[in-house]
Amino acid sequence: MHHPLPLPRLTLLLALLLTNTPRSRYSDSSMPTFYIQQFGCRATQADGAAIERQLLDRGCTLADSPATADVVVLNTCTVTSAADTQARDAIRKLHTSSPTTRIIVTGCYAQRAPEEIAALPGVSFVVGNSHKPQIPDLISPPAARIATSPDFISLHALTAASAPVLTGDIFDQQEVLVAPILGGEGNHTRPTLKIQDGCNNRCAFCVIPFVRGKSRSLSPETVIGEVRRLSESGYKEIVLSGINLGAWGRDLSPRRDFLDLLRQILDQTPVERLRLSSIEPLDVTRDLVALFASIDRLAEHFHMPLQSGSDHILAAMHRWYRSEHYARRIEFIRELLPHAAIGADIIAGFPGETEDHHAATMHFIESRSFTYLHVFSYSVRPGTHAAALPNHVSPATIQRRARELRALSEAKSAVFHRAQSGRRLSLLTLRHSDSTESVEWTPTLSSNFLKLRLAGCWPPNQFVNAICCSESHRNYSAGVPALRAPAPMSAQGTKA
Repeated sequence: MHHPLPLPRLTLLLALLLTNTPRSRYSDSSMPTFYIQQFGCRATQADGAAIERQLLDRGCTLADSPATADVVVLNTCTVTSAADTQARDAIRKLHTSSPTTRIIVTGCYAQRAPEEIAALPGVSFVVGNSHKPQIPDLISPPAARIATSPDFISLHALTAASAPVLTGDIFDQQEVLVAPILGGEGNHTRPTLKIQDGCNNRCAFCVIPFVRGKSRSLSPETVIGEVRRLSESGYKEIVLSGINLGAWGRDLSPRRDFLDLLRQILDQTPVERLRLSSIEPLDVTRDLVALFASIDRLAEHFHMPLQSGSDHILAAMHRWYRSEHYARRIEFIRELLPHAAIGADIIAGFPGETEDHHAATMHFIESRSFTYLHVFSYSVRPGTHAAALPNHVSPATIQRRARELRALSEAKSAVFHRAQSGRRLSLLTLRHSDSTESVEWTPTLSSNFLKLRLAGCWPPNQFVNAICCSESHRNYSAGVPALRAPAPMSAQGTKA
């Protein structure tokens, strides 16, 4: 069992750890440079964005890459064993290429198995989700605290075989452990605001409640204030995220309702487009869909985790719905929003899943108007109910079923893209990724989650009306500007 260290002692420990770095790696101001390497879901990315904003506010400098940073924060995921492996590989690669860089590992993997990470060469500190808000203090501790602290730590403490660990009981957390996000961190066009953390459900396959804790919500006043601040800063689209987003408000006193929160945001802020990251199917009510259909400021996009189309497997997973309940949600949406995007998470190869169960899932998806799937191969997570179940599926069978589901996802996506051809859409211009840089076209995103390549070089964070074309390029459809669209930018960044 790991024991959390007191914060003053821990702050001094990491201050000594960082000041032991060669002085040539620090800027003239003696403030460390940092880089945050992200893994995992939007909630994890929102945590990383908040840490970045806090460090910038303290005068630290964001490095261009891990290789040029004094300190690298690896913000990890642990939803699958592959996510754990990815994090370990990243640590080894970073330490090999930059042995003097200090590595702080945080996130869900750090909360679940801190000693496992602490034993890896190159790790300077392991910080669980329970103490993630303290990372800025650890990287850039207040000088007065260090100078006046009576709790001195000798330098031999820095040479232990394993890195120090800062973590505690995640179920003791009462607040959403994320600082306000002002937007733009990580060069994103669409800032994500995490308004809820943790989960009270106990799905058999899921380790997340044990690394994120119980469900807890930001206050409505905080949510509205942050959305207003982001909007007034110029951001056109804001994504609301949470581990169990639809559970927002149930832990507050008095209890609050997620649908009412959406109405308040629309009434009290100038946000131009609001998107939900993911929401449980039972939280997609007729009233929620009716609200989305009544106002174009809500993105026509519903991502509802399905996990399986077999009722037997859903019961074994401890999911709270059956396939007929999910099907009715699709009907609600299609009735009022025929062009909405409907996405789902699917797990291939849950313990006990037979070929008949897999076939039931394939049939359920084939016969309904999904637009895309996120397919996950089942992965044993220590401590979960599913880990102890009998009849685990062989890796080869899991891989084959996952391939079949991904092929079905591609087919569904293609049908949806073709159905949008000729429609006039309001597109948000995005920044190019490193792999798509081009002066001939601009990546964009529609309200219904279509990715389109818009002809011309357009500035990011602008709404452009365009006609969707049937032509496609990899993950993008083509878009042609409508007649009254604003002029695009030239390659030099001026209006053409």
